[in-house]
Amino acid sequence: MSTSPTIALVTGGSRGLGRNAARHLALSGHDVVLTYRTRADEAQAAVADIEALGHRAVALPLDTGQVGSFPAFAEALAAALRQHWQRDTFDFLINNAGIDSRGLIAEMTEEAFDALLNVHFKGVYFLTQRLLPQLADGGGIVNFSTGLARFTTPGYSAYASMKGAVETLTKYLAKELGGRGIRANVVAPGIIKTDFTAAARQAHPELETYMAGQTALGRIGEPDDVGGVVAFLCSDAARWVNAQRIEASGGYSL
Repeated sequence: MSTSPTIALVTGGSRGLGRNAARHLALSGHDVVLTYRTRADEAQAAVADIEALGHRAVALPLDTGQVGSFPAFAEALAAALRQHWQRDTFDFLINNAGIDSRGLIAEMTEEAFDALLNVHFKGVYFLTQRLLPQLADGGGIVNFSTGLARFTTPGYSAYASMKGAVETLTKYLAKELGGRGIRANVVAPGIIKTDFTAAARQAHPELETYMAGQTALGRIGEPDDVGGVVAFLCSDAARWVNAQRIEASGGYSL
């Protein structure tokens, strides 16, 4: 592992859980590279938040559903690492970027299915592959899954299936990269109050009350309930945690 500061790369780090994770990583002592797809203004606001905490941050554009763009992104990342840190590597990869698309199995279109697949599994697989030479030995990977890979909610079969694939991939990453001292783990949030879940919560006002009633801790999640878990997995305190799935759902559907 490189000397301090360590550098974490958070995909989709300009908003929602990704932005919160980036903030917690900075609070834990990491510098951050975050990616965004379209909203450069949100990305720069996230950078400013991290810089206000006394850490360096850089925002780079990336569409994780476009595998063909990954070589150019790796080059842009290499340039940023050299310019801002005088390094060729970073320490932690957090595969967070995601899109929301719901549909019952009988109604799911191939177009919607492929969009989910490209971002939530194919993109995670091949972005990780592309960045492995730049990921420092002794570092770590944190992949985002979902509580929906354990319990079921009609309409999320495709999304949850992609996340189930990510959970299996994570075990293989842990096995294949163990020789380099790289750990790989999964964080699986339950429903969280972010813009990612806003449409579902607005369309079904009763959803939040229902899910809170099904949760042992009696509420739905906040971004701060998840960001700290990511930071923990990127800390020395988690050095012996590997190939694990940590669900942060407050005890939903027990």
